Amino acid sequence: MSRTVRLDPSDNVETAVEAIAAGAIAAGTTAREPIPAGHKIATRAIARGEPIRKYAQIIGYAAEDIPAGSHLHTHNVEFRNTDVAYEFGTDLRPPKPPARQDSFMGYRRENGSVGTRNYIAIVTSVNCSATAARRIADAFGPEELAAYPNVDGVVAFVHGTGCGMGGDGEGFEALQRVMWGYARHPNHAGVLMVGLGCEMNQIDWLLEAYGLKQGPLFQTMNIQNVAGLRRTVEMGIEKVKAMLPLANAARRTPCPASELKVALQCGGSDAWSGITANPALGYACDLLAAQGGTGVLAETPEIYGAEHLLTRRARDEATGQRLIGLIRWWEDYTARNRGSMDNNPSPGNKKGGLTTILEKSLGAAAKGGTTPLNGVYRYAEPVTARGFTFMDSPGYDPASVTGQIAGGCTLVCFTTGRGSAFGSKPAPTIKVATNTALFERMSEDMDINAGSILSEGVSVEEKGREIYEMFLSVASGAQSKSEAQGLGDYEFVPWQIGAVM
Repeated sequence: MSRTVRLDPSDNVETAVEAIAAGAIAAGTTAREPIPAGHKIATRAIARGEPIRKYAQIIGYAAEDIPAGSHLHTHNVEFRNTDVAYEFGTDLRPPKPPARQDSFMGYRRENGSVGTRNYIAIVTSVNCSATAARRIADAFGPEELAAYPNVDGVVAFVHGTGCGMGGDGEGFEALQRVMWGYARHPNHAGVLMVGLGCEMNQIDWLLEAYGLKQGPLFQTMNIQNVAGLRRTVEMGIEKVKAMLPLANAARRTPCPASELKVALQCGGSDAWSGITANPALGYACDLLAAQGGTGVLAETPEIYGAEHLLTRRARDEATGQRLIGLIRWWEDYTARNRGSMDNNPSPGNKKGGLTTILEKSLGAAAKGGTTPLNGVYRYAEPVTARGFTFMDSPGYDPASVTGQIAGGCTLVCFTTGRGSAFGSKPAPTIKVATNTALFERMSEDMDINAGSILSEGVSVEEKGREIYEMFLSVASGAQSKSEAQGLGDYEFVPWQIGAVM
């Protein structure tokens, strides 16, 4: 196996597969200094101000004259905001028709949507009702649910906002979309919404705005109206008890793969994310799109510097312009908060070899595969287009996934290079390791080893097919490793936008 990986002939860097000692021959030159595994080595001399290229794209600029064989990283590579001429629909590659129509065993709901799990949800309108919701959910452990084998659990979705905010504007609208998305999510057989009563985020407003109707499997209550916390918990428990037999009556039936909607995520990324796991997930997304299913990419700050590649795949100019509008919003958002788009790479990302947000984004965008971009959505907005789509969200994984699930995603696929203990409910998370060392070190957390693309020569397409097959398996009820560990109760984090007053 080569000691370095070159991703495109036009690149002036290569990535070290293993640690390279000073004086060793690598990338056609002599290493002037130690190069950590996953980090970049200059293949030729690069003058100050010259672009640094990886993936045949600019990932930064030389902050000084850089001799061949040098270690390129944060000490000698600088970030600049993107400035590109956007093209629209110039790289449209429709998915190839599949040889067969695939299916999974899912829950067909009355409204026609299809779920992969069968939960009862306790959804809160405000932080003030969080304790009540948790105590209601805690009353239903394995012993209490033993008589209801078709119910996956009773889950409290609690958060730290809902009041101290404006009654209109981006923040309020985003929270309402999250609540609506979880209230009508196909992985929920029943929903109990719990509020305080005086909060800004009124449950009644949500019901009116979205046309939600109460019934045996959809109930609401306010602590102030019920007359206190204790009575609210007692009444809530009784309401859930009444829902359980109805929820348990649901049965899995064969459903086409076109009904799957998968959140495409990455976190704790490293230099291998864009070389192994993300391209493999992108191939799985292409396979899903060919079936008529939906892949939802998110984390707008983490496509920054790669958005021009996505606009080329936009089905029309209007779709591409919506994506550019999100980029401009984020540039303004970070500027007015005295930040930079390049603040995104974390210390762990940098230790793993990622130098700038541009480099991170080019690897992250690979999760979306190659098919046309068919829709661009606001945070937590219902995703209605099929195929490859994009949703606005921060790069913070829990907040991003919360929005994707609210938009209708029934599965989550999460790639990681540094390691992650993330999981989600009601949509289970499949985790893909970018390197074999991580897969072996965190074997209880990782479902798939994309590191075998490097260590064993497995093709990206073969690994992508393995990921896609796991979509069908987990959608049919097989537990992912994060699900088996019970993760997901604390990862519900609605994106808090705007002033807290």
